[in-house]
Amino acid sequence: MTRRAALPLLSVLLAGCSIQQNVKPVTPAQLTSKEICVRENAAVRPGFLDSYRRALEAKGLTVRVLEPTAGVTACPLLSTYSANWRWDFTMYMAYAEMVVYRDGGEIGKAVYDTMSGGLNTNKFINADEKVRELVDQLFPR
Repeated sequence: MTRRAALPLLSVLLAGCSIQQNVKPVTPAQLTSKEICVRENAAVRPGFLDSYRRALEAKGLTVRVLEPTAGVTACPLLSTYSANWRWDFTMYMAYAEMVVYRDGGEIGKAVYDTMSGGLNTNKFINADEKVRELVDQLFPR
């Protein structure tokens, strides 16, 4: 294959290597309390919960961590989270999701997904900074 023929193929391969980030923000009117409960997810690295808690507190919220078995109606304002890491030359956060519920109904959601990121080197981010960014978008002022 010639170099000229390889360029379009490379472009197609890289185009399929996208990183998705979607946020449905919580509006100020939906925040009925300054306290938010976060249901612990034991399947996620402990450092993620620490980062999430710090980011929420930086937004002026008081955080109370609940047991993994707590239902979405355990607190008036509750958040769940999920995240996982992958190995590609180094460990990186491949997926993160935070969902916010008020009285059991979903009112906000943030998703960061590199699962289709393949060759995209932008997937190698600082997870703590990405969590802060997602929380800033999830709880705009």
